[in-house]
Amino acid sequence: MTGSRWLRGLRLSLARLPFGAPASEGPVHVFRDPWKGDAEQGARLIGGKFRFDRHDYVLPSGNWERGPWPEPAREWLHGFGWLRDLRTLGSDRARLTARGLVSDWLAHPPTDPLVRDACVTGSRLASWLSNHEFCLASADPRLQQRLMERMLVEGRTIAALLPLPPQGARGLMAFRGLLAAAMAMPEQTGFMSRFLRYLPAELERLVLADGTVIERSPEAQFLVARELAEMSVMFRTAHATVPPFIDRALDKVCPVLRAMRHGDGGLAVFNGANERHSAAVEDVLAQGSRQKLIAPAMPQGRFTRLALGKSLLIVDSGPPAPAGFDTTAHAGTLSFEFSHQRHRLFVNCGSAVIGAWRDAMRSSAAHTVLVADGLSSADFGPDGGMTRRPVTVSCDHQTDGTAHWLDLSHDGYHAPLGAKWTRRLYFGADGEDLRGQELIDGERNIDFAIRFHIHPDVTVTQDDEDIILQVGGTIWRFRQRDGVVRLENDVYLGRGKREICRQIIIMPQPVAEVAAPPEGESAPEPEKPAAAQKPAKRTHQSVTWLLERIPE
Repeated sequence: MTGSRWLRGLRLSLARLPFGAPASEGPVHVFRDPWKGDAEQGARLIGGKFRFDRHDYVLPSGNWERGPWPEPAREWLHGFGWLRDLRTLGSDRARLTARGLVSDWLAHPPTDPLVRDACVTGSRLASWLSNHEFCLASADPRLQQRLMERMLVEGRTIAALLPLPPQGARGLMAFRGLLAAAMAMPEQTGFMSRFLRYLPAELERLVLADGTVIERSPEAQFLVARELAEMSVMFRTAHATVPPFIDRALDKVCPVLRAMRHGDGGLAVFNGANERHSAAVEDVLAQGSRQKLIAPAMPQGRFTRLALGKSLLIVDSGPPAPAGFDTTAHAGTLSFEFSHQRHRLFVNCGSAVIGAWRDAMRSSAAHTVLVADGLSSADFGPDGGMTRRPVTVSCDHQTDGTAHWLDLSHDGYHAPLGAKWTRRLYFGADGEDLRGQELIDGERNIDFAIRFHIHPDVTVTQDDEDIILQVGGTIWRFRQRDGVVRLENDVYLGRGKREICRQIIIMPQPVAEVAAPPEGESAPEPEKPAAAQKPAKRTHQSVTWLLERIPE
């Protein structure tokens, strides 16, 4: 064990010892959770169950340490963010259920490593404090005392674990919990001093110069904005000045979050994101930023956002997030989403948190991209990080003000196939003309499938070689050249449930088979040994496609 790890372990052990100043009888400051919960989830909780990632589980009773929950569901359960779902339901039964679950956890605190996860601990502390008036303010004094004693230990635990290893957006939960402990027990001055000492460096690591969160995910962008906005609310509730570095971070993060929204107000679906309700995104933006600015460009985040007329094109035009921040990254490099007004047409398929669906949603086939030889452009290891990824990703953007040209490429297929994929996009005609050329440059001809995932709200039919898309009173025609087009069933998880939809697939023209020689004629001579052959020529495969709006 290195010296720093040994010291960290010692600090953690000391933090969890029951000594020091006695905890307060109740929190000095509380604040109200600024976010709306899910009343349906609240009703499930009253019934002794909860839903996580489309699966139902039974709540613990006296044993929070072991259960049939996958690890992400355990983190969610121990984080107590679901208290807002019971608060949104708002009934006396919901209040008593919330109080009973907090009391049960305090009576049977787990000892497994999850308790030492600073992010989960932080979520728990902040959730207890932000829902204190709802379910704990009128509780028995003995429960109040146990709560405050535990908050003191938990706050010390987070303080001892700082600085954190790379956590991505979830790392801010630890700081929110430490701030909650500082609000509840301001006499414990070490909580605030460590918050102010370590959060600026965490934000510097997490937020790129253009405001994009390093995970390159609209979901991570949303979570960072929400965490920072809630911290701002906490300071204001305590009648304290919001630290300038929080305001500066919000001023950078919120314009990028706005840029990652479609016309329906929900999030674009890249790298572990789902749509989310537009109202939830709007609430975060309203709390986090006074000015309604949209980031004009994301040169560090490497997303390209093009708006023409009433149409919007968002392209993932950069490499995946760096190691340590890539556990939610998808193999969707150069994928795009296209919407018109409030209606999405081409999308990526969404994300899942656990199980086989998580792996499926991370694959290239779940994105609007070219899939070469059935492979993804990236591979993932047991810890969720990437073990193979595109190294060189390029994007050249040209515009004359009325149209846009994008020349994109990545080398994610170089290692397994010796191939490079180039995607050229044209976006013009006031947003009603989107064209593409897909090129594979390789050592041999490669089987490929260019997938265009269609949002479930779109009605799709096929007319000979044309695909007709209808949504929101508009009609669009999709056609291609130099390939074979198919229309197949598809699955969309972007709205928190599994929806059956459709996808367009373009495949290469079949190679003509060589006919057998007529009777009496000799067969072609066998090929020369490899050493005598000339070096193989590079092959070039190309398909073009067009999406255009049909005038009414």
